[in-house]
Amino acid sequence: MSGRESSAGSPYAPHTATETAAMLDAVGADSVEELFDIPRPVQFDGEFGIERRTEAQARRELRTMLGKNRDLTEFLGRGHYDHYVPSLVDHLSLRSEFLTSYTQYQPEVTQGFLQALFEYQSMLVELTGLEIVNASMYDHATALAEAALLAARVRETSGDRVLVPDYLLDDRRSVLKNYAAGPGLEVETYGTDDGNVDVDALAAALDEDCVMVYAENPTTRGTIEEHLDAVGDLADDHGALFCLGSDPVALSLLQEPAAVGADVVVGDAATLGLPTSYGMGLGLFATREAFVRQVPGRLVGAGEDGDGNRAYTLTLQTREQHIRRERATSNICTNQAWVALRAAIHAAYLGPSGLLDLAEDCVTLARDLAERIDDVTGVQAPVHDRHHFREFVAHTDQPAAPIVEDLESKGFAVHDVGEHEIQVCVTDTNQHAVDEFVTMLAEVAR
Repeated sequence: MSGRESSAGSPYAPHTATETAAMLDAVGADSVEELFDIPRPVQFDGEFGIERRTEAQARRELRTMLGKNRDLTEFLGRGHYDHYVPSLVDHLSLRSEFLTSYTQYQPEVTQGFLQALFEYQSMLVELTGLEIVNASMYDHATALAEAALLAARVRETSGDRVLVPDYLLDDRRSVLKNYAAGPGLEVETYGTDDGNVDVDALAAALDEDCVMVYAENPTTRGTIEEHLDAVGDLADDHGALFCLGSDPVALSLLQEPAAVGADVVVGDAATLGLPTSYGMGLGLFATREAFVRQVPGRLVGAGEDGDGNRAYTLTLQTREQHIRRERATSNICTNQAWVALRAAIHAAYLGPSGLLDLAEDCVTLARDLAERIDDVTGVQAPVHDRHHFREFVAHTDQPAAPIVEDLESKGFAVHDVGEHEIQVCVTDTNQHAVDEFVTMLAEVAR
C-alpha cells in the first residue's frame, strides 16, 4: 500500500481510510459499524472464549469427541450414494496444482485443470448423448431448478407450469419452487403407478401451458423407469422440454437420455469421486446444442493458441457477474470444478467396462438383497414389481418407524418412507454387511 493511506484492519483491504469515509458519507452512515448494524449480542468483542490448547491436546480432544459418534453401517440412499473411491483419486486431486486453483479464468496458467474439465464434460456427453455439458453446478436440486428456468426461456409459446412426479424428494422440490418463484413458474405434481410414471396421469396433466416435464431414471424409490419414450413423446407433443434426472453410474447402463427424447439431463455426478457427503455434491447439467446460449454456469472449450497448439479456455460464462444482469441466464456462482475433477479421475480409472460393471452390480446387489429380505417373516420386498437400481422399498407388517429405530440400535441405518415402508440401498461399500443386516432385520421385524 505504498503511497496510500493505511486503513485499520486487514492489510489486504482495498480501501484507504479516506476512501472509506467518502463511501460512508455517500450512503449516509457515520461508521462501518453503523452501516452493517450488527446486533451487540453477536458482535465480536476480541475474544473467542476458547481455552488455548497445544496441537497434541487439540488432537486428543477431537479424537474423544469423534469417538462419541454412532458407528452405523448405512443402507441409506434416496439421493446420497456411496461407491468406493480409489485412493488414486485422492492422490491426484490433492496435488497442489489443483487445490490452489480457483475458478479457471486465466487459461494461460490453468491449462491442465481446464483439460481435466473438458474431459469431464466429454465423458458426460458420451453418457447422456446430449451435446452440451456444463462444468459443474451445486447439486441435483439446483441443476433441476436451472433446467426449469432454461425451459421457460427457450419454449416458443407462453407457459408457466413445470410438472414433476409425486416421488420427487422434498429438498429438490423446495429448491425448484424457490427458483421458480422469480419468473412466476408453477410447480405441479403428476401421479405415478407402482413406482413409475403413470402415463395417463401425465397426459391428463399436460397442456400447452407446460414448459417442462421432469422424470427420473432410476427414480427416488430405486425403480428403473419403463415409460421414458412415452414421457418424451408427450412432452414433445405439447412443446414442453423433457428433463431427466439420473447419475453417471446409472447412465452407463440405462437407456441413453437423448434416445428417449430428453432435452436436459440433471443429477448428481458426485456418485463418482466422492464418498457420501450429505451436502457436498456436483450438479450434472447436460442439454442440446441448440440451447447452448441458455446454459447456466460455465463451459470449457478446446481450440488453438497463437502457435497452433491445442488449448483450453472457459468458452462460455453466462452467470450474472460476467454480463449485464438483465441478460444473465443464471446466478450460479459455484466452483465445483475440483469435485468434477475427482469425478473425471474416478471415471477414467474405471474405464468403460469398469463403469458398466459397477452399474450392473447396482442392479444385482439390489435384486439379491430384496430376495433375501422377502424371505424375512413380516417383510415383503420389493414393494414395486420393477427392476431396481441400488435401492428398493420394502413393506413391513409392523410399523416402520420402530423397526428403523431398532435397526439403528443394532448398528444399521435405513430410511423410513411410509407407515409400513422402509427403503434399503446397497452398493459395493456396504455389501460386506448384508448377511448381518438381514439377520438384524429378521430380529426386529417380527
